Amino acid sequence: MRASLEVADIFRAAGPAYRTAHAGHLSLHQLKIMSAIEHCRTAALGGHVEACTDCGHWRIAYNSCRNRHCPRCQGAAARTWLEAREADLLPVGYFHVVFTLPAEVAAIAYYNKALVYDLLFKAAADTMLTIAADPKHLGARIGITAVLHTWGSALTHHPHIHMIVPGGGISRDGTRWISARPAFLLPVRVLGALFRRLFLTRLVALHDRGQLAFFGSMAQLADRRAFLRHLSPVRKKRWVVYAKPPFAGPEAVLAYLSRYTHRVAISNSRLVRFDDAGVTFRYKDYRQGGANRQQVMTIAADEFIRRFLLHALPRGFHRIRHYGLLASARRKDHLERARRLLNVAPAPADDPPAELEAQPLCPCCGGTMVIIEVFERRYQPRAPPPPSLASGTQAP
Repeated sequence: MRASLEVADIFRAAGPAYRTAHAGHLSLHQLKIMSAIEHCRTAALGGHVEACTDCGHWRIAYNSCRNRHCPRCQGAAARTWLEAREADLLPVGYFHVVFTLPAEVAAIAYYNKALVYDLLFKAAADTMLTIAADPKHLGARIGITAVLHTWGSALTHHPHIHMIVPGGGISRDGTRWISARPAFLLPVRVLGALFRRLFLTRLVALHDRGQLAFFGSMAQLADRRAFLRHLSPVRKKRWVVYAKPPFAGPEAVLAYLSRYTHRVAISNSRLVRFDDAGVTFRYKDYRQGGANRQQVMTIAADEFIRRFLLHALPRGFHRIRHYGLLASARRKDHLERARRLLNVAPAPADDPPAELEAQPLCPCCGGTMVIIEVFERRYQPRAPPPPSLASGTQAP
């Protein structure tokens, strides 16, 4: 069911003026994201007409844009992805671990998204794999599914990595499964210290190779001494790594993943209203506790669009990645070994054949809806289908 207010409505109403006001300052990538969201499920993208074979009821279904930044298009993508991941789940507890960049580094990341977001993934994954392999801690090779989010609840730039990690791993000699303690995976202070060292060392290396770009108020950071001074406070600051208690079973893991993997900066369900005062939406104020955490804010439409576009990912950038036992190259072999060591049934040898997409049902009588017409981009369908459909025959 369509939400009463959508991001697309705001983009259609305020997008043209925003593009005019910021002409020359928006990238082609950002312009394409705006256009995709504005045209999603409209005649601009074409579509088809469905009609009921029983009662003749008909409706128009417009094509979706399938842009990964579009709030309307991510539900189907998430369902497809989750079906593939369900077979990877092991019968163990799973932990949720979050790695967050300090504000001083997040500002650098904004101007160097591809490089710094990639570094965030690698430093966080290397931290987890290194500490988990240490015999003083777990002494095992673990598996990781990592998801990048770049936003805070108020649409501010806040890059962080969410990880789903099985509560245990395969021993270094590959002969046994080592389980984590019931409510403890790895020490977060140790994780935070190593994450800080790995990330900053590699970030300085990127600067030394001249790969980082700086603009506006940060232009002076192109100088190495200024760059090191900028990083000096964060070298002494504790970098927060947050580990939640384990999930209550594989179903809870899938439910979590369905909310996080294909999420965009703001969902349509968080929008409250859009009027002359601006855009009003719900957000969480993490400085508050209890019922006070849920807050509402109103910002100008231009500011809403600006904040939304802050989170445009570089083209081709993978925001979901797998490491360790779940790395794509040998995931199947590692999972088979883990199941043997856990003494559980192996996964099916062959992927089951994909089920045919369920036929849509008529909202009036419950009959089968069939496609009777397909129309191209920027065209409207012809007149309503003839009454012959009510007898079960399809129009020519």
